[in-house]
Amino acid sequence: MGKFYKDKGNRSNVEFKDISPNVINALVATEDERFYDHSGIDGFSVMRAVVKLGRDGGGSTITQQLAKNLLDQGSKNFARRGIEKLKEWIIAIKLERNFTKQEILALYLNEVPFGDNVYGIRNASRTFFQKEPDRLNVDEAAVLIGMLKGNTIYNPRRNPKMAIERRNTVMGQMVKNNYLSAPDYAKLKVRPIDLSSYKKVDENNGLAPYFRDVLRNYLQTWCKEHKNPATGEPYNLYQDGLKIYTTINPRMQLYADEAVAKQLPILQRALVSQYSIRKGTIWKDHMNVLESAMRNSDRWHNLEDDGLTDAEIRKTFSHPVAMKVFAWNTKREKDTVMTPLDSIKYSQAMLQTAFMVMDPVTGAVKAWVGGIDFKTYKYDHVNINTKRQVGSAIKPFLYSLGIEDYNMTPETMCTTSQQYFPGFGNVPARMDKYEGGSMTMANGLAWSVNGVAAYIMKQVGPKRFADYIKQIGIPTKIDPYPSMALGACDLSLFEVMWGYTMFPSGGFSTMPYYISRIEDKNGNVLDRFDTKRKEVISQATAYTMARMMQGPVDFGTAAGLRNRLGVAEMGGKTGTTNDNSDAWFMGYIPQLMGGAWIGCDDRFIHLEGGLGYGAQAARPIWEYFFTKVLADKTLGIERNAKFIQPENMRREMMYDYMNLIEKTPPPGAEGANQGNGRANQYLDTSAPTVPVDSKLSPEEQKILKEATHQKESKEGAVKITVTDTKPQEAPKKKEGFFKRLFGGKKNKDQ
Repeated sequence: MGKFYKDKGNRSNVEFKDISPNVINALVATEDERFYDHSGIDGFSVMRAVVKLGRDGGGSTITQQLAKNLLDQGSKNFARRGIEKLKEWIIAIKLERNFTKQEILALYLNEVPFGDNVYGIRNASRTFFQKEPDRLNVDEAAVLIGMLKGNTIYNPRRNPKMAIERRNTVMGQMVKNNYLSAPDYAKLKVRPIDLSSYKKVDENNGLAPYFRDVLRNYLQTWCKEHKNPATGEPYNLYQDGLKIYTTINPRMQLYADEAVAKQLPILQRALVSQYSIRKGTIWKDHMNVLESAMRNSDRWHNLEDDGLTDAEIRKTFSHPVAMKVFAWNTKREKDTVMTPLDSIKYSQAMLQTAFMVMDPVTGAVKAWVGGIDFKTYKYDHVNINTKRQVGSAIKPFLYSLGIEDYNMTPETMCTTSQQYFPGFGNVPARMDKYEGGSMTMANGLAWSVNGVAAYIMKQVGPKRFADYIKQIGIPTKIDPYPSMALGACDLSLFEVMWGYTMFPSGGFSTMPYYISRIEDKNGNVLDRFDTKRKEVISQATAYTMARMMQGPVDFGTAAGLRNRLGVAEMGGKTGTTNDNSDAWFMGYIPQLMGGAWIGCDDRFIHLEGGLGYGAQAARPIWEYFFTKVLADKTLGIERNAKFIQPENMRREMMYDYMNLIEKTPPPGAEGANQGNGRANQYLDTSAPTVPVDSKLSPEEQKILKEATHQKESKEGAVKITVTDTKPQEAPKKKEGFFKRLFGGKKNKDQ
């Protein structure tokens, strides 16, 4: 997926046999013509350098240069440099005695810098030409070898003219030393340097950059707590060659990135077209946000260091300047001219997202998208420390508590009126046209009716519900307020996913995990990470909720989703907070679970109207991803998979569950009267309008190719089985209900 490195760490070693002869020939012809004839020190070159004072080149051989790099020498002090030279001669001779010429060349090419903070021939080849080093042609090899004389001045990206001149000099040396014919040189020297495929390998590139950043933070803590037996010191993440094996599925990760690139540009266009954003009136009451952003910017800090006053610095934010800003295009950036203050407004009004996918049974995280662009927006919106108001996405937790502990069933009738809580007032605070009515729990969940949630909260009590949130594994402490029934509390997507695992997994809350094992550089396993789960509700309750949550995706706030996907069974729930500041969609099929969130970092910036609902904003990301995954047979995710019905529920009488749900939304329900707009007809599975960068590095392509069906299907197509514990007895109150609930005629033998 990528590497963790700093300073000179960005290298990837390669063996001599995997380096093009063109590179070797260019290097020897330019840097050390008698390389194959000397034993580390070239007396002729040393004498020439002394006599001509270095005008015709230095006297260092490739072996001496390697010694210099290995010793990290290069003092500017004349006397000290003389001592360093003696050391280099000694090491050069030892290198020649202990290594073959081929090994020395490979060591040298793996060590030297090529500019742009790129070290080693392999990374240089990948960065500048998107090739492995064994495929470099003559002129490409000459460009890279030419950079060794000065990797800034001869960098083709920065100084293309000088780079061409230096490249031609290198090829001229190859002609002189019979590595290249004169006619071929004549053809090659007029070629321009093609950098169309230039792509620097850094933390912004590769698969799942947000995930890798979270992973880095975790691993730094892990390293502090584990000692390297070879040194007796804690492991060094950047130097000890650790191999970290993650649970991320590369295909699913690419589909997740595509899903975000498919939906976010649509929503962003809608947001910026809103009057308050277009005219800038939204900032009238939020100047403190702009002031804080200015003071935290690099521009402010740099000008402050230069001695400017606050007033002088603030004035500079109103002068237009040329800059690059994020944009929904292939490069994810555009050149423009605007004032720094306007660029802050532009950036703050950018919709962000979080999307996470996991196996609900094992807890293995399969995909992780923490934002819209890691290069520009480093803040990760998936991880456990990023909390947003959860809205109606919390309601399945409340419903499951009512079923588990308070004798409720999907057919329990609930009033839709306000509920009064002493000391807190009415919940919900405002009522709609259905006040005073009643409906089944199943109907209330399908249409996310706040009055029904308030009724259930009245039965269970805020204190019990807060304790229940902790019981199911969510670590954030929730204060026991009645408004929790409507999701008036902040949780992370990571935590909501954690809680939702209990529905498809038979009542077990499964902690998401993303590392399978850690090995040292020799392949010894240092640590393993396995599934951590605990039973928090009965299998009967889990199965009831899994089936009841089919209501929202069949007829309710996400109507038609299951039918469009063509899956046998699934559960889902939308979530929308006040003023559409947060839009959620949580959904799962037996083998896979996903959660999506949409919103701006500043909550006062939000989508207006129905487009800001969870079903309109967040659900299309989820739907696009699952459409792609279900169509990819190599992933082993089955459309016909069903939730396992507990054995103790198989003989119960049931009737048609869908008869419990009104096909027309009650007035005021989430998504009511929104019609079947564009988002509800989200069937387009073509490539995103704004493409995902498909120029993966060769190693990334190799990873993707090696994500074989055999390995993934074993983990991904986990059979949903009844737990190891003895099946619990079904409460007598539920006898006969499920047979009625899901249809099926009564057996004559019963």
